[in-house]
Amino acid sequence: MVSDTLRIEEQRSADELLENKYTLKTWNQGAKHITSKPQWLHKKIRPSINAELESIFTDTHVNTVCQEAMCQNISECFSQKLATFLILGTLCTRTCSFCAVAKGKPMPLDINEPENVAQTVKRLGLQHVVITSPTRDDLIDGGAEHFCRTVSAIKAVDDSIVVELLIPDMRENKESLKLIAKSGADIIGHNLETVPRLYHVRKGSEYRRSLRVLKLLASLNPDIAIKSGIMLGFGERDEEVETLMHELLDAGCDYLSIGQFLSPSNNHTPVVEYSLPERFENFRNSGMNMGFAHIKSSPYTRSSYMAHEYLEVGV
Repeated sequence: MVSDTLRIEEQRSADELLENKYTLKTWNQGAKHITSKPQWLHKKIRPSINAELESIFTDTHVNTVCQEAMCQNISECFSQKLATFLILGTLCTRTCSFCAVAKGKPMPLDINEPENVAQTVKRLGLQHVVITSPTRDDLIDGGAEHFCRTVSAIKAVDDSIVVELLIPDMRENKESLKLIAKSGADIIGHNLETVPRLYHVRKGSEYRRSLRVLKLLASLNPDIAIKSGIMLGFGERDEEVETLMHELLDAGCDYLSIGQFLSPSNNHTPVVEYSLPERFENFRNSGMNMGFAHIKSSPYTRSSYMAHEYLEVGV
């Protein structure tokens, strides 16, 4: 894979590429960061492909994290009628510096949202559905009951539909997490995002708390699969990622996604390094040898990217 990529680089030598490992060349100009990306990170977004699903989502009054987080995979996924639904509004109460989801004071919950999501799932004919949300620290239960109502609405359409939840930490509220664990979801995910040394990018979050959330979910319902996700590119060291993977396994995590962090704008945390594709493959092999049921690891992998594949090849 690396050799294929090297051939399409603009006359840059193999020695140069391997020496700098695509460490980002960044020049500070006030608040701006000028960056250059390797060729494999130039996936195109095609608005004409997105239009059909965007029209459906407008008609059914649902939001997707694909749109709100400006995901680079949007055209690929929308062309296959795949999307990750964003419930509980589009405004987050935390100010993580890596994420494109808007921050601010959220609007009241839409009581029709669970049914709207379920009917959209039916319209698209989905058999694997991923539901996520912004963090809602303004809600006593963190939005747990709303998650549960959404799962119930989807299962009422067709109980065989696999429902995957990607939740915030809900401030480690045990009652909220119990509701989530017993919601009827088949997979429950909560992302660590990065190694503990770099948690300044996750404002209001704590690495150990996130691990405890995963461990509690696994203990509350042994029948569900537990999933997490991280990004490379914040300046993490290989040994830190290896330690994180061991700690995820100890917390009961079955599935892991590893992708390249891409800064949404000049006002967000800048990328420190673009990892070679072989680094992603090395982490995948290492994690599988540790005991994960399935790991998806590549530059464009995201938490819910091709989510159905985890169950197809996992336990």
